[in-house]
Amino acid sequence: MAGAVLFDLDGTLADTAADLGAVLNTLRAEAALPPLAIAAIRPHVSQGVRGLLRIGFGLGPEHDHYPAMHRRFLARYETALCETTALFAGVSALLDALDARDILWGVVTNKTSRYTLPIVRALGLSQRAACIVSGDSAPRPKPAPDALLLASVIIGTAPAQCLYLGDDIRDIEAGRAAGMATAVAAWGYLGDERPPAEWGAGAIVNSPADLLCLLSGGTC
Repeated sequence: MAGAVLFDLDGTLADTAADLGAVLNTLRAEAALPPLAIAAIRPHVSQGVRGLLRIGFGLGPEHDHYPAMHRRFLARYETALCETTALFAGVSALLDALDARDILWGVVTNKTSRYTLPIVRALGLSQRAACIVSGDSAPRPKPAPDALLLASVIIGTAPAQCLYLGDDIRDIEAGRAAGMATAVAAWGYLGDERPPAEWGAGAIVNSPADLLCLLSGGTC
């Protein structure tokens, strides 16, 4: 059994797609563009604003208008961080079970602390998590291992004794680079790149209950 479990935030612990999608569609409306369905937006949420602006406007960091649009998106999002955002079904019971078994757990996300901390607080997890590591907590964000290695130090658990759960290929790349066990949250957003079976994760779990089963050494 792992000594600690570290969770990605968007698409793993919490379903943030509707709030982020609402911001994207507000910006599209201002540009006289029709709204995108949340189902079309969801796969891109774990890629952050970069992924959302790509699907919403065809903009990437290489475009001249990208920095201004990035700032506009975040300014809008900051005023509506947790309108509909909630823990995925089964996650609350999973966290309760980890607490009951004295298994440390924490959050490691590429979202900067300005947005991470209010969301985690609104979800009622601030006082429970052993660590909350944001995208600006370490020198390099995922897929670099820096944030996960920092989390390992904060919680006092060696990387080899940690499991990192995420829903994006960068989560798995970061976990492997940090020397942690890795698992894919199949209920998450999963991106639109390679399928999860090709990410090199140690396991793919279909539900939070399956993760607890995995940690217990059972067949899930």
